[in-house]
Amino acid sequence: MSPTSTIDSAIAVIAATQNGNISRRQLLKLGLNRRQIAYRIRIGRLHRLHRGVYAVGSPPTDPIQWAAAAVLACGERSMLSHGSAMTLWGLWKRWERPFDVTVAGDRRLNDVRIHRVTNLLRRDVRRHQGIPVTSPARTLLDQARTLRRKSLTRAVNNARLERILTLDDLADVTGRFPLHPGAPLLKPFIGVDDGPTRSGWEDDFPAWCDRNGLPPPVMNAIIAGHEVDALFPNEKVIVELDSWPLHSSRQAFEDDRNKDADTAAAGHITIRGTEERLEKDELREAARLRQILRQRGQRG
Repeated sequence: MSPTSTIDSAIAVIAATQNGNISRRQLLKLGLNRRQIAYRIRIGRLHRLHRGVYAVGSPPTDPIQWAAAAVLACGERSMLSHGSAMTLWGLWKRWERPFDVTVAGDRRLNDVRIHRVTNLLRRDVRRHQGIPVTSPARTLLDQARTLRRKSLTRAVNNARLERILTLDDLADVTGRFPLHPGAPLLKPFIGVDDGPTRSGWEDDFPAWCDRNGLPPPVMNAIIAGHEVDALFPNEKVIVELDSWPLHSSRQAFEDDRNKDADTAAAGHITIRGTEERLEKDELREAARLRQILRQRGQRG
C-alpha cells in the first residue's frame, strides 16, 4: 500500500468516529502538509465545513454531521449543548440553526452559538452518537428557562422514560448550580414518588384533580406488576387515561383487560377515562370520580 493510500485510510478511520469529519490538526498529525490538504480539497476528498474542519469524501447529508463538525471546530473540551443537545438526546424533534456549543475557552464561529462555562464536571459531559454533549440533566438545566412549564414537564418525563435521566441526576445538577436560572424550575421535579408520565394529558391530570377538588393522585405507580396511569392509594382506585392511538389495537385491547384483572385481584378498581371525555365533560366526570372515591373510602 502506498503512503498516500495509508494516510487516506487513516483519515477514513478517524472520520468514521466523528460523523464523517476530521480537523486540520488531525490531518497535520497524520503527516499531511498544507499543500497536500489543499490538493484533497481541490479534488473533492475533503470538503471545508468550518475553519480547520472538513467532511471526508462528501459533504454532510444530515444535521448530526453538521453538529459534530461544529463541536470539532470549537476545539478540545467543547460539547453540543442547550437546544442542540435537546435534539441530539431526542427531547426535541427538530434541529435548529445556529448550533449550540459550550466551550471552555474563547471561540467565535459562524453558524454556531457559543456558550462559555468553566465549572463542569466529567459527569456533566457525555458522548452520544459520536458527539460530545452535555448530559441530559445539564441540558435541561441550561434549557429550562426557555421552555413553558408544560414543555419542560414533558421533556423531563420523556428523558426518564428513555432512561437517560433520573431524579437523582436533577438533584445533583441543581445542587451544584443553585444560582443557575434553570435550577428553581427543575427543583419541583425532585423528590416526587411518581413514575414518569407518557403523555401531556398524564402531565395535566394532577392539576385536573386539584381543580376539581380531588385528592392528588400518584402517577405511574406499580400495582400487581403493572404500571398504572394514576392511583388514588387510600381508596385503591386506578384511573387509566386512555387514548385511541395507544389502545386501538387488538393486542392493546387484550393487554388492558389482563391488566385490569390483575389489579382487581389485588383489590383495586380501574376507571378508564379519555382525554376527550375528561375535558369536554369535566364537571360530570369529576363528580363521578369524587363519588367513587367517597364510596371506596367509606368501605375502607
